[in-house]
Amino acid sequence: MGDILATDHLSLLSCFNRFRRDCKTIRLLILEFYLYIHFTIYPMRKQFSHERGDYEDRVSLFKQFLETRGTALSQSTEFLPYYALPFVPNPTVHPSFKNLFQDSWVPQLKNKLEQFVAVSLKSPNTPRLLGLYVSFNLHNTVFTSMQQLQIQLAESDRRIATYIKKFNKIQADYHNLIGITAELVDSLEATVSGKMISPEYLQSVCVRLFSSQMRHSTVQSTDFTRPGTASSILRASLAPQPKEVPMLPSLDYDKLKKDLLEGTDRLRALLLQALRWRLTRSLPGEQRDTVLQAYISNDLLDRFSNTQKAVLHFMWSRNDIVRQYMARLINAFASLSEGRVYLSQIPVLLKIMTETLKREGNDPVTREHVLIALQKLSLRRSQQTAMIEDGLIGWLVDELQDSDCLSDYTLEYSAALLMNLCLRTKGKRKCAEKAKHVLKVLTDLLGHENHEIRPYVNGALYSILSIPSVRQEAKEMSVEEILWCYCKDDDPDLNRQIQFIVKQLNEDLMEPDLDREEVLQPQPRELSGESLLTTEYLGIMTNMAKAKKRSPQPQSEGDEPLQRPVTPRFPRNSNCGYVS
Repeated sequence: MGDILATDHLSLLSCFNRFRRDCKTIRLLILEFYLYIHFTIYPMRKQFSHERGDYEDRVSLFKQFLETRGTALSQSTEFLPYYALPFVPNPTVHPSFKNLFQDSWVPQLKNKLEQFVAVSLKSPNTPRLLGLYVSFNLHNTVFTSMQQLQIQLAESDRRIATYIKKFNKIQADYHNLIGITAELVDSLEATVSGKMISPEYLQSVCVRLFSSQMRHSTVQSTDFTRPGTASSILRASLAPQPKEVPMLPSLDYDKLKKDLLEGTDRLRALLLQALRWRLTRSLPGEQRDTVLQAYISNDLLDRFSNTQKAVLHFMWSRNDIVRQYMARLINAFASLSEGRVYLSQIPVLLKIMTETLKREGNDPVTREHVLIALQKLSLRRSQQTAMIEDGLIGWLVDELQDSDCLSDYTLEYSAALLMNLCLRTKGKRKCAEKAKHVLKVLTDLLGHENHEIRPYVNGALYSILSIPSVRQEAKEMSVEEILWCYCKDDDPDLNRQIQFIVKQLNEDLMEPDLDREEVLQPQPRELSGESLLTTEYLGIMTNMAKAKKRSPQPQSEGDEPLQRPVTPRFPRNSNCGYVS
């Protein structure tokens, strides 16, 4: 191949003619065009002697090529200048052909030719016997596919025949209704003229109207002359008929749990996915409730198991996919009220989930599902207590500090979880331990572009400001001025919530600890507290003056910051809020 471009040009071009019969592509034609150019100017290159006769013969061959096969490239701007090459006396000095005489042009053409020859002359390494075997399998596959297509075609024909039958019936009913409507219009016009409608006529019209919907004997025996009979039957016919919801087949949970515990990671992931799909893809209502109750009654997550060989411990699996699909299944459980009750009965659940949340760094999807499941579980008081004692508030505040690195779902559920925990007295005290840090994070979140988190941030602020030490820290930080900066004319809801928070900030509230550990306890039948005051010391209209001085509240109760645990609505296009 080293001297392939220095061989007899007629022999090489003859080889191209043979290749052309087997490979008629534009790529081959382009390569052939450049080879003709090369062999045409070959004698004129500076390192070879100039033989005029030889050059004219080569030009003649090039002209013949241009007038035959080369015409296909005559419309391309890349090749159009070369059509003038045979008519230029000295191409070496012509600017249009300057690149042809550069040292780099021949090696480039050589590489293209070598690639072409290597591909064209490559012999198949596949044995003939293997080729026959592959062809046989391909024939069987095609035959099987044809059989399946024929079955599908037959099924389609059957459905088409059914639809045509239904269409013909609907069309006949339509024509019948048009005829009855016309007769009834005539009857109304006759009534306006003073003519009476006989009960027999009304009965006959109704029989025709309902003959297609009811059995003929039933229609004949029904007295349509009674007022309201026909109309009630018509309305009943339009009412949607309840559909029977099929129950999913029961499972062998002993075998399923055995394969979960002893199977490969691949099988575990597939089973966890299938179990979740059975729950999330079931029909809401009786079917889904039945699936969940089957999981609970068969103790799918081994709630009372203390061994490391339990389904729940897949959250600590070394396989990323197994961990993720275990988190997805737990999230699906937490999406349903009965599922949250079941999860709350597992002693080690929160410990496993919080540890996974804090250390999971390889798979953000797993982390997100664990977080969302925890947020849903925080609707239950017992779970709130455990999360607070496990230090989850501090972790959430640190996480929300770098909010720009969080996905929208993680941000929303983190803010909602923090608010739910801050509604508890224990949660407020946890925040009071690092009040400055918590207030800084929450006020920064008010300016985040994701407006879905504002109700949760406002609820958390409103809640923790009931602690005097937090209020004092907030005043030193000028939190009130920061809050007013977030008020916007086009967001009255946000403005009203900020007003409530500012009011909470400036109120002098009594700490609940003032009434703790009372030493003085009333004796039996001894008056104490409010009963003592109102029984022995009741005044006359003592609160009237103050009641009149109270200014009316400009806000409605519904505008106050959230003060009960909530969970975000299912996110738009999410596979986490309610996992499928």
